[in-house]
Amino acid sequence: MENVVRITRTFQVAAAAALLVAATACGSSGSGSSSATGLNPPDLKAQSKLGTSEGQVNLIAWAGYVEDGSNDPKVDWVTPFEKQTGCKVNSKVAASSDEMVKLMKTGQYDAVSASGDASLRLIASGDAAPVNTKLVPNYADIFSGLKNGSWNSVKGQMYGIPHGRGANLLMYNTAKVSPAPTSWSAVFDDASKYKGHVTAYDSPIYIADAALYLKATKPELKIKDPYALDQKQFDAAVALLKKQNADIGEYWSDYLKEISAFKSGDSVVGTTWQVIANLTADEGVKVKAFVPTEGSTGWSDTWMLYSKAKHPNCAYQWMNWIVSPKVNAQVAEYFGEAPANSKACDQTSDKTFCETYHAADESYWKNIAFWNTPIEQCLDGRTDVKCVPYAKWVQAWTEIKG
Repeated sequence: MENVVRITRTFQVAAAAALLVAATACGSSGSGSSSATGLNPPDLKAQSKLGTSEGQVNLIAWAGYVEDGSNDPKVDWVTPFEKQTGCKVNSKVAASSDEMVKLMKTGQYDAVSASGDASLRLIASGDAAPVNTKLVPNYADIFSGLKNGSWNSVKGQMYGIPHGRGANLLMYNTAKVSPAPTSWSAVFDDASKYKGHVTAYDSPIYIADAALYLKATKPELKIKDPYALDQKQFDAAVALLKKQNADIGEYWSDYLKEISAFKSGDSVVGTTWQVIANLTADEGVKVKAFVPTEGSTGWSDTWMLYSKAKHPNCAYQWMNWIVSPKVNAQVAEYFGEAPANSKACDQTSDKTFCETYHAADESYWKNIAFWNTPIEQCLDGRTDVKCVPYAKWVQAWTEIKG
């Protein structure tokens, strides 16, 4: 993992930008199935066929997703794409989902590597176009668990091409935390045992982690989806996080910061990602990271096409390229995530990589609630109540942290 990109992946979203626009008109209740319920995006048509390459493509991406050798001469999947397609790649790294949404609205970009807390906003506002997956041959080999998700599709129509995924895990110092935890109670109800040494992810979306725990431990709240919380359910999650705040040593968004905190002993238990756990162990810290009994939240990134893209043909070629087996393997190893293409696992330089990241283990991902954008129309299909929209999550997060 020595080549893994040391990125800061933050999702501190400004309240104004977090609001879904008026395009999220009430829709049919649905049944809480895989694709988003309660969302009626503008009636846009997917491209029917590929045309002539336009000679360039403008991308917004997380750091580590569009590498051309300038950060590391050995890490370059852009140059071969440009040679093969004649599409020059211009890319801008975004530091947050909020920034991605804002940049897409400028009309200057063709595609974006959106996480679930941005993708629904882009779909609802009409900024993301439905995609014709037949124009992306490598889509056929994408893991089934990444297709038709509530964060990247509506009513069976895909709005992007899945890129990769990761779980938010519970990590603990095996020398300092005993007995070994099995539940998220280690950072919630039992957090006082490690007062001042508990860490949590610094983002409003972390409210979903509390909701996921309450879903299992407080069945009377009737939480079905941690991203679809009515006011009572939301208040319970916020109350749990305010209580937790007294035991938090620090919140993290930069994973070098979390590694450092576990190395120094400032943190001994908290939420993490697999790549952080690997790097922390490489630093000589005795840690374990796992999905607790209640399951976990997680993230899944999707390449989404701008609805008025000036270079849609090059964008389609990029989407096909970035999820081709060899390239998807390169990105996954560099970034530290499970690849989206099922054939990528045969292409990784570390032959145990996909096992470590559970890439092909769909039963593992069934316990992961991927980030989604909370909206008033409850994503779990309820129509008799309004759910708390993401703007309110942002406000509450400020209060939680005090």
